[in-house]
Amino acid sequence: MIENEWIRMPDGRRLAARIWLPASGGAAPAIFEYLPYRKRDGTAGRDETTHRVFADAGYACVRVDIAGTGDSEGQFDDEYSEQELSDGEAVLTWIAAQEWCDGNIGMIGISWGGFNGLQLAYRRPPPLKAVISMASTVDRYADDIHFMGGCLLSENANWATQLCAYLTRPADPQLRADWREDWIARLENVPFSAVDWMRHPTRDEFWKHGSVCEDWSRIEAPVLAITGWADPYVNAPPALAANLQVPCKAMIGPWEHSYSHLSRLDPADFHSEALRWFDRWLKGKQNGAEDLPAYRVYIQEHFNPSKKYGPRVGRWVAEQSWPSPHVNDRVLFLGSDGLKDNATLGTIAVSSPAHIGQTGGYYCPGMRIDNELAEDQAADDALSTCFDTAPLTEPMELLGRPKLKFAFSVDRPVAQIVARLCDVSPEGVSQRVTFRPLNLTHFASHESPQALVPGQVYEAEIELNECAHRLRAGHVLRLALSTSYWPLVWPAPGNAVVTLHLENSTLHLPIRTVTEEIPPLDPGPPREYPKLQAQQMRPASSTSKPHTLEDGTVVLDTFDDFGQKINPHHGMAVGSDVRMRYAIHPDNPASAIFESQWNFTYQRDQWQVTIKTEHSMSCDPQHFYLHRKVRAIEGLDEIEVFAREWSETIPRGLL
Repeated sequence: MIENEWIRMPDGRRLAARIWLPASGGAAPAIFEYLPYRKRDGTAGRDETTHRVFADAGYACVRVDIAGTGDSEGQFDDEYSEQELSDGEAVLTWIAAQEWCDGNIGMIGISWGGFNGLQLAYRRPPPLKAVISMASTVDRYADDIHFMGGCLLSENANWATQLCAYLTRPADPQLRADWREDWIARLENVPFSAVDWMRHPTRDEFWKHGSVCEDWSRIEAPVLAITGWADPYVNAPPALAANLQVPCKAMIGPWEHSYSHLSRLDPADFHSEALRWFDRWLKGKQNGAEDLPAYRVYIQEHFNPSKKYGPRVGRWVAEQSWPSPHVNDRVLFLGSDGLKDNATLGTIAVSSPAHIGQTGGYYCPGMRIDNELAEDQAADDALSTCFDTAPLTEPMELLGRPKLKFAFSVDRPVAQIVARLCDVSPEGVSQRVTFRPLNLTHFASHESPQALVPGQVYEAEIELNECAHRLRAGHVLRLALSTSYWPLVWPAPGNAVVTLHLENSTLHLPIRTVTEEIPPLDPGPPREYPKLQAQQMRPASSTSKPHTLEDGTVVLDTFDDFGQKINPHHGMAVGSDVRMRYAIHPDNPASAIFESQWNFTYQRDQWQVTIKTEHSMSCDPQHFYLHRKVRAIEGLDEIEVFAREWSETIPRGLL
């Protein structure tokens, strides 16, 4: 293992890499992972479980910090920027030229690394021969943490606060003599990302950059796309399998936002899946990877949903091709007495208190320690307008993206609607199967939304997120509609009444019917893998406390202490924690508030730094208000070396 190697960019900047080489020596294919999360400490524990295994299997593994992060030089500008991607191409060229590389390179990554693996494949650098992309997106506007269905996600602010905290961390003094000068420059130039992203509320060129769905034909490297049902990034794997013109296989298990061998939800053998893919496309082994089913998926069934991690119920199935001939559209009609086989006349009003959504869970499970999964939806269902089927007389299996097509009118120029599909047991326990919001001003286009004329009738469609679920006989399929879904979705500026016109409102279900299953080739349990033997100084812990203030404001306070550990390779002790608060009054959507505080500490011998960041976002019917504060403290005597505050006001427009 080479603890640090400098890779020089064409303009002279150096990016920091950690490298694992096969013990056998000689030229080998390489696996490249490219992140802003600090190879030295941030992902060191995870890297031990992946790259060391791949090096043992005959691959040179290269883990690189993006410019301006970790130990790399330069300044960070934005996620998936032209600088990041052009630097990535330069790194690929550098790797291919090393004596220990045979010129064949694969990219691997989850989330950020899953994104830029696809994005670099889109640019067609010659050395890149295969990609494994986990928990990623093909459309940065439609399926990321910023917007969904044209609605602003509260995760836009939350992720921006986390990224800001990440970007304020210094390079390691053991590797960078200029660490302090560079650290101050990072602090002074840290982007106000939430503001930058909110200045692009429609699907403009900003979001099209890095969205590989703009031209599927540009990706020429074979892609293995993986995610989990507890992860928010569920739409990309089947979309890639359906649209790429090169070998592509999709897999969705029960997992959260995590490499599957590290999942707290039925962990699986990720290593064998990855090595089979890379062995085929980087080593040329005829191992049948190209003959795998197009879509392997864990079909879930009803379990006792809880915000805490626990076992799932379901089974693995496979579809040889995707889209599959085994999935057909079934149409149900929205009626005053539920979901029916025939259309009915009339209207139904949907209007919800602003705090509905308290059982929806954390947007991206896997980022916190615990207390982050969707719970029993019954409390939110009670505040929603619900359309139920009769109890099923036989099981119903869903695989794909349900669609809600509906006609509506509204009493305000800006409004939103959120659709949830739930599996309701005979005992009344409601388990969310899938959901998706729609900013109704986007009824015709995410590129050119328009203010709504009160009373005018419009038609819209919501393609809910990908799902795979089997409802048992006796259970009820429920469509729950609401005009808010806090705290996942930032609410519209006022309490709207959305009137559904039932004669033109239908639910389209992707019903899977198979008489004979093919072997699902499920990944099986994880193999043994190495673990970083870090010394734990403080254990991790997590709390989640919903409560209501005297004036009726509904509050969710969360705290995650990620603990403190000492890295055995270089002796640095790293600790971090985060507090978050979401608050809203049920009668006033414009009362929504998000606040967070991130703290990091780094220490080795007499060297110590502490970074404290505070963020808040609030609104009124016309504007969003964002504020942040960053403090940096150096030395055991805790001298403040940097303190700055920023405030921004953003017009709401049609959000």
